[in-house]
Amino acid sequence: MKVRAMRLTTVCCETPRWLRAAACVVLLWHPGGAIAADSEAIGPAAQRYTAICARAATFRTVIDVGHTADAPGATSARGVTEYEFNLRLARKISDDLVAAGFARTVLMVTAEAPRAGLFKRAARANALKADLFLAIHHDSVPEAMLQTWQFNGAEQHYNDSYPGHSLFVSTEHGNRADSLAFAHLLGMALKARGLTYTPHYTDKIMGERRRVLLDAKAGVYEFNRLVVLMQVQMPAALLEAGSIVNRDEELALATPERQALIGGAVVEAVDAFCKAPKPKTSSVPSSAHDVGLLERLWPGSRGRKK
Repeated sequence: MKVRAMRLTTVCCETPRWLRAAACVVLLWHPGGAIAADSEAIGPAAQRYTAICARAATFRTVIDVGHTADAPGATSARGVTEYEFNLRLARKISDDLVAAGFARTVLMVTAEAPRAGLFKRAARANALKADLFLAIHHDSVPEAMLQTWQFNGAEQHYNDSYPGHSLFVSTEHGNRADSLAFAHLLGMALKARGLTYTPHYTDKIMGERRRVLLDAKAGVYEFNRLVVLMQVQMPAALLEAGSIVNRDEELALATPERQALIGGAVVEAVDAFCKAPKPKTSSVPSSAHDVGLLERLWPGSRGRKK
């Protein structure tokens, strides 16, 4: 079954030669491996995972591809746009969710430029009455922290100091406890696969991009100014899958193996979140609900304040 994809225009990107080469290096020894065309997700399927959640067939997750072809976000150390990384990883995650039994997964590709496009993303997710929203991005650093090097005869920018992924939720969202609980599940699933989050968002050097660390175990930060996290009506999180300005991590993020690891982590987290018990009544005060849900999903936790 194919994933439903929402898009206003057909997006076509030419994959850079070095990016294709990075995938080929791994696929040479992967049984049955082959590089798919840009219109498909790349890489081997994650180890076959069948959803345990009884609601899997009707549970809808929106996988939002961060940025657009015309407003592509950050640029990698080798000159590839963040949007290309986002699109390929989001397709892989969507495919893995559908294969696991989450047949109503929606891959959301948006053509409208910010800022209007951000509100339209949220409006579409709300119209779909989705159960969960996950935005897929790849990270960079503030411009002042970038260094210059030459790649393929062109000047490019990099920073090798801050590898690792990160997760963001809004504590001002109506479903803040659910959002934090899902982000925790995803962060722990990534950790179980040997992937580590970056702690640099708490450093003073980040300036206005400095964030409050809500969950030190899973690498979940607070971000209350992101439209897609604030405007959607369902639990929501944003994943920065890794740093594409870190030259080593950029190469790793381009491989089918890394994408399979991340895809498997998302499937595991979505399944755990889907099957988690929900409150029997909505009359519980929000603060009590926050602690109650987190305790069920995350034993020993307590509500965290900013």
